[in-house]
Amino acid sequence: MAGPLNWISQISSITKFGLMSIPQRRGAVASTVIGIAGVVAVLVGVLSIAVGFKQVMTASASPDAAIVLRSGSDSEMVSGLGRAETVLIGDAPGVARDAQGPLSSAELFVMINLPKRTTGTDANVPLRGVDRAALQVRDSVKITSGRMFEWGKNEVIVGVGAAQEFSGLGVDSKVVVGQYEWPVVGTFSAKGGIAESEIWTDAKVLQAAYNRGDSFQSVYTRLNSPASFQQFKDGLTSNPQLNVKVLRQSEYYAEESRVITTLITTLGILIAGLMALGAVFGALNTMYSSVSARTREIATLRALGFGSGAVVVSVLLESLLLALLGGAIGGSLAYFAFNNFHTSTMNFQTFSQVAFAFKVTPELLVQGIIWSVLIGMIGGLFPAIRAARLPIAAALREL
Repeated sequence: MAGPLNWISQISSITKFGLMSIPQRRGAVASTVIGIAGVVAVLVGVLSIAVGFKQVMTASASPDAAIVLRSGSDSEMVSGLGRAETVLIGDAPGVARDAQGPLSSAELFVMINLPKRTTGTDANVPLRGVDRAALQVRDSVKITSGRMFEWGKNEVIVGVGAAQEFSGLGVDSKVVVGQYEWPVVGTFSAKGGIAESEIWTDAKVLQAAYNRGDSFQSVYTRLNSPASFQQFKDGLTSNPQLNVKVLRQSEYYAEESRVITTLITTLGILIAGLMALGAVFGALNTMYSSVSARTREIATLRALGFGSGAVVVSVLLESLLLALLGGAIGGSLAYFAFNNFHTSTMNFQTFSQVAFAFKVTPELLVQGIIWSVLIGMIGGLFPAIRAARLPIAAALREL
């Protein structure tokens, strides 16, 4: 047992000497720590965009909810369904019902241009026409101020995300839809889901405003249970009167978020990777300077019987400690600068704006720390090997 304890004692002693010499190398050390902090902050900050966007796309998708589109459609924008088809969908097996009928909402989805609060530039904001069962189908939707719009009237309610990101959407303001001004009578939340980026009104009123006849683009349904989905899907796809695509809402929104989350994640890793390369060279420089400044000290310890393995481990530990410090600083900066920062971006599937908040999650912070550890390991490895291979006699003769 004395052997391992002695080896640990050697590592502790050499590491202590290295850390005590940091004030003499504070410029290089600070540069390394700041470089690693920058890598982690950028990585976590960029990836928090993807996490926040994906979260808002899937937050309010219930496991017992489904969406029906025209077969071959990849979004509501390119789908189309007639009234007769929406009735058949509502009457399909597996659909939940209440005293008023099936929990099925045939919906229309159009875009209107509204200015962003921050830039004043126009952006596409979704205007959704819904049926009376819409609030039962999406039980996460709650009126937060004002009231629900009246059926048959040119009135709208606005998601809290849209109200925050775009001008002119407060309660008692008016939205220009076609040739008409529609009053905003309320705002609603949806557990942070994508519906909060939308404006809602009566589907029949919206059909008349856009001359859509009695057509719809999608049907949202609530099922008896998550297990009822296959029964519901089979009932629709086997019906010769229908030509439809049936998806769980969670699957549909996950697919809609895939393009932008993949793009953001790829760019974030690429940018962080390039920065990490620079941080590795900074760590190499710092640790080489540390070894160079302690040449005689390391040689003396080796001459006193300290093993080369202990030297390698101690230099690596010093590099890792500096990297962890940089990672902690970078993670903290990312959290306080980006977490819950609200913005909006385009959903490339529907070309509409989605309001969301950056999300710096514990998983992202752990990922940032892992990156800092890898930078520290690579940056400290070669200097550690050099320190262990220093010729003892030659090193002791250095001034």
